[in-house]
Amino acid sequence: MTGLRARQKADRNRRILEAATTLFRVQGYDSARIEDIAELAEVSVGTLYNYYENKGDILVATVSMEVTEVLEAGDRIVASPPLNVAEALRVLIGQYYDHSLVYLSKEMWRTAMASSIQQPETPLSKRYTELDQRLCAQVVQLVETLQQRGVIIVGIDSRAIGEVIFNNLNMMFIEFCKVDSMPLEELKLRVAEQHRPIAALISSVKAV
Repeated sequence: MTGLRARQKADRNRRILEAATTLFRVQGYDSARIEDIAELAEVSVGTLYNYYENKGDILVATVSMEVTEVLEAGDRIVASPPLNVAEALRVLIGQYYDHSLVYLSKEMWRTAMASSIQQPETPLSKRYTELDQRLCAQVVQLVETLQQRGVIIVGIDSRAIGEVIFNNLNMMFIEFCKVDSMPLEELKLRVAEQHRPIAALISSVKAV
């Protein structure tokens, strides 16, 4: 019975998040009402409040769901990356970006980012920062893996390089979210161009 209750709870939670993201996209984050989210998720308002106190909590839970799935896919890439620095970065970061709009719109990302900055002591902000740190750690892990496999120069500070790369891809994603008309492929192309000289500098295999 415990397993059944856990599955039912997880199913309700998923329905709430899916309903919320649908309404956030269609109506806009500010216009979407808790009552409408509950109705679309086929739960009572009281049940919804057992899971989340407000829309901000729902938004950060959606970001968390997004990043969790991205990290799981990223783990598989890091475990067996292309043995070329630029290509390995392109594959990992491309996976981040390709998944970024599955659950969240650019408006929703902007709202989450703004809330995390404006209210740094809130659980939402702290959770957002934690997720960023996990993504950064995964990029560092990719650099370390490539270094262990002889693709990156031994003396390179893998942690520093990984953090530089993450900070760049994160800032470029912020710029992408600020411009509604920018397509995803343009973001990926620009970031790949920026990372190409870094990859060439740290690679142990120099292009002829």
